[in-house]
Amino acid sequence: MHRVHAEEFPNVELEHALVDSTAMKLVTAPRHFDVILTENMFGDILSDEASVVTGSLGLLPSASLGDGGPGLFEPVHGTAPDIAGQGIANPLAMFLSAALMLRHGLGREAEASALESAVDRALQEGLRTRDLGGTASTAEATQAVLAHL
Repeated sequence: MHRVHAEEFPNVELEHALVDSTAMKLVTAPRHFDVILTENMFGDILSDEASVVTGSLGLLPSASLGDGGPGLFEPVHGTAPDIAGQGIANPLAMFLSAALMLRHGLGREAEASALESAVDRALQEGLRTRDLGGTASTAEATQAVLAHL
């Protein structure tokens, strides 16, 4: 097991917090956080809560990282079987999860940044899927991102 010590990263502020106070602060002061490191159950709960801050569960990527491999990368919302095949799923969290995989699982920083930038530019140009109050289908949202790669 590889241990990381806070003093190795003097520009990163380490703060230990209880999950209940973190949940409250996530809603009242979301800019306080950059990364939240927790075990799976609390991470699942907090990431679902964080979707309220971003406007949609469809925007949140996730990474489960350990010391024995490249990790597991998936949208926070999972597979969303209730809307499968309808063309209404927001694919942005999937793209952003792929960016996390490129960066943290495969060490491909430039490619990760390019993908994140493509998502950002599509949103800046007005891309909105149904969960964001728009009408873009899954295919249209995918094409909007791919157009910026």
